[in-house]
Amino acid sequence: MPQRQDPTPPADKAEIAAAQGFIDLKHGALSYIAADGLPGISRIAIGRDERGVPLTLISSLAPHWAGLQAHPDCALMLGEPGPKGDPLTHPRLMLRARAQFVGAAERPALRDLWLATHPKTKLYIDFADFGFVRLIPVSGLLNAGFGKARRIAAQDLLHSQ
Repeated sequence: MPQRQDPTPPADKAEIAAAQGFIDLKHGALSYIAADGLPGISRIAIGRDERGVPLTLISSLAPHWAGLQAHPDCALMLGEPGPKGDPLTHPRLMLRARAQFVGAAERPALRDLWLATHPKTKLYIDFADFGFVRLIPVSGLLNAGFGKARRIAAQDLLHSQ
């Protein structure tokens, strides 16, 4: 059987910039495989580390913590429908990623970086059950509406703040 050709072209510079803008949003929907092997989804806060890698702060009590430890491959949906029109015509980014749990040595620098963009988390960031997880990009799919999907390479999803 012949292999099917991907109908989705790669993104140009403007589309890459648009995709990076989605990663700068403050929240997204994380899709993961739970520890029991079933799919799950959770709204999470998003930030970036010093290299521009997407980052989140998660409680170890949350089901997506155990899920990402058991199955690090995950996906983020970034972008919201506008107030009018068909929700499927509004732009969004699907980011495929691999979760990487951050060790204690990196925590102080990431804590300061996180609080600069997420000040309300000061209420719980130092609780013992909270930790940082990097979401290392594998690839992205920018969908800017019908017929406007573009593939994004992992390295094109990173930039410095």
